[in-house]
Amino acid sequence: MAMIYEEKLQQDDGGGKPPVKLDGEQLTPALVVAVAYEGVPVALEEEAMKCVVKCRAMVEELVATGQVVYGVTTGFGKFSDVRISPQDAVQLQLNLIRSHACAVGRPLPEPTVRALMLLRANALAKGHSGIRPETLQLLVDCINGGVHPIVPEQGSLGASGDLAPLSHLALVLMGEGEAIYQGQRLPGALALAKAGLKPITLQAKEGLALINGTQIMASIGTLAFVKAERLARIADVIAAMTVECLRGIPDAYADEVQRVRPYPEQIGVAGNLRTLLQGSKLTTRQGEIRVQDAYSLRCLPQVHGATRQVLGYAGDKIAIEINSATDNPLLFVDKGLVISGGNFHGQPIAFAMDFLKIGMSELANISERRTERLVNPALSGGLPAFLSHNPGVGSGMMITQYVSASLVSENKVLAHPSSVDSIPSSANQEDHVSMGTTAARHAAQVIDNVSKVLAIELICAAEAAEFIGAEGLAPATRVLYDKLRELVPPVIEDRSTSREIEEVAAALLEGEWLRAVEAVTGSLF
Repeated sequence: MAMIYEEKLQQDDGGGKPPVKLDGEQLTPALVVAVAYEGVPVALEEEAMKCVVKCRAMVEELVATGQVVYGVTTGFGKFSDVRISPQDAVQLQLNLIRSHACAVGRPLPEPTVRALMLLRANALAKGHSGIRPETLQLLVDCINGGVHPIVPEQGSLGASGDLAPLSHLALVLMGEGEAIYQGQRLPGALALAKAGLKPITLQAKEGLALINGTQIMASIGTLAFVKAERLARIADVIAAMTVECLRGIPDAYADEVQRVRPYPEQIGVAGNLRTLLQGSKLTTRQGEIRVQDAYSLRCLPQVHGATRQVLGYAGDKIAIEINSATDNPLLFVDKGLVISGGNFHGQPIAFAMDFLKIGMSELANISERRTERLVNPALSGGLPAFLSHNPGVGSGMMITQYVSASLVSENKVLAHPSSVDSIPSSANQEDHVSMGTTAARHAAQVIDNVSKVLAIELICAAEAAEFIGAEGLAPATRVLYDKLRELVPPVIEDRSTSREIEEVAAALLEGEWLRAVEAVTGSLF
């Protein structure tokens, strides 16, 4: 089974797929995933390149005539009032990249680096940044040639762009820094040479054009968002199996209930649950065993539906951000304008990522409560304590719930909003920042944790089905049960399930199991 969401590139040839065309306007999260994880190649649209050429000509005229333009004929940040002579324009850009390349921490995974290279190229292709066509083409050639710069994950304030991390990308284009090429960590110049590429010498405005943007937070955020979407949908399927194994009451999911509180997402999740539970021999009706279920079962449409609302908000912002020009200054060739603005400020993505991690944390919170009901004999309605086949001698699923509890508690810390923080920089010239990259990094970690929490619930639900009778599962949930059993056999005798949890989490992120369920149910909401 291909697990494309392992944090590594799975194939370098793109599987013979046509290239993703960049014009600064039409990139989607799905296309970002295709380039990041599947090695799909990239090409620049011809009309976009014409705009890039015109914009570059404008930069060269500004330099030749000595006009005052931030970052072109001036210094940076607090040095914006320091004039730079035309003969120092090249050195200014080289110094900018070298001095700003001071990010720290673990290198971003190769798929994330591919995504950020793609997003930066797409932003430059809009034709407002003043980069030379050959510099932009080298960036695209690095994507297609598998030259992946080493980009440390920490060091961005999320305003003035993701300056420090993106500088490590620019270093490699200059033949400096380090990059991964065909699995080897190499000096930047050697990685380029092995790929048959030559470094460039940055000219006026180009260094700033490469690093003054939101592509670190946007790339991490886009890939996290796509994972979150898949988890939100498969969570409905896992929850449906748990409902069955706890002899739950689907009456609460009736369309009539949802229509009098008509959130579209709540209605959609309830529809999923009715579809998924169709044909189950394990669910009950109101009053047969109990009058109503606990909230973690009864309120599934309301809670899972609210998470879907969060995903809708985050998705809207990501769709805009990945097709935006986010550097400074921006050039508008048709009007002859050069404007210093603030599109580099990451506040929209900071809010979106904070909202995303809160919404996904709740998906894990309610999942862990369902896991507790499966393993707790006081709550499970007759299942063995901790789903053990030999209670007392065997601990069964006891400690998997501990792990789930640990992960959801960690998420509560990570879910603290990064966007409420700000700290001044550059001698207070840059006095308010977004912390959007921190928000995106934390969102990605939350979503990874959520995948493991859901994996634990699924493993426990399948184990419960061994006792209550897997043959009674609905056709849709039986598909998921069978898929799980290909990786995780029943826990008849105690064993370590650590690796199995990780493998199931990866499978949930990959999406094959969801597609198998939808082959039975049709497309789920």
